[in-house]
Amino acid sequence: MSIAPERILFEDQWLLVVSKLASELVVQGKGRLDRLPLLDYLRETYPGLTPVHRLDFETSGVVLFVKDSDTLKKILNTKFEQWKKKYLTLVKGRPQKAGFIDHSLLARTGGLIPARTRYTVLEQFIPCAYTEVSMEKGGLHHQIRKHFAMIEHPLVLDEEHGDKKYNREFTQYFHYQSFFLHASSLEIPHPVTGAQLKVESPLPKNFDEVLKKIRKSEEGLR
Repeated sequence: MSIAPERILFEDQWLLVVSKLASELVVQGKGRLDRLPLLDYLRETYPGLTPVHRLDFETSGVVLFVKDSDTLKKILNTKFEQWKKKYLTLVKGRPQKAGFIDHSLLARTGGLIPARTRYTVLEQFIPCAYTEVSMEKGGLHHQIRKHFAMIEHPLVLDEEHGDKKYNREFTQYFHYQSFFLHASSLEIPHPVTGAQLKVESPLPKNFDEVLKKIRKSEEGLR
């Protein structure tokens, strides 16, 4: 079984870039599986494929895979220093129009790691802000979610790091239950050709829908 063709964002003889769905694993982890991870589907068509990075289960968007070990080594040797990743999300309240969050975070292996998240509010609503985000330093597990929680603007519907009362009210009004975090673009120097490669993933249907619902609800208040 293969994935839908429109989810293939870029392909050449070395790389494959795919749009991951929310509530989809990149690779198999611990626990019960409701459906096969993305890598399992892709390997039916691309044997030997290897993911270069991952996204959390709930996060959608751009994921890069390599087709051979030499290409993977070339990427790893760069230490991802020239990678530029952008995310889109909804956060609670009214944060500053732009800024950065500079807080060290605990790594999975233990110890604090310096981490910086930069953001720009694209659209401010009454209950939340539609925000573009990039991780300038760190790239740690749940970094975006933890950082916004630290400045009291957690991701809308984030039950682990967010505001449970606010989340219940948002769900009652808009009828969504999972947070919105989308890896919208990835820009890297191509590991073989050296050309600058930028790949973008369109906003998922449910994310686009909730934005339209929020805009419509606010039009009725004017």
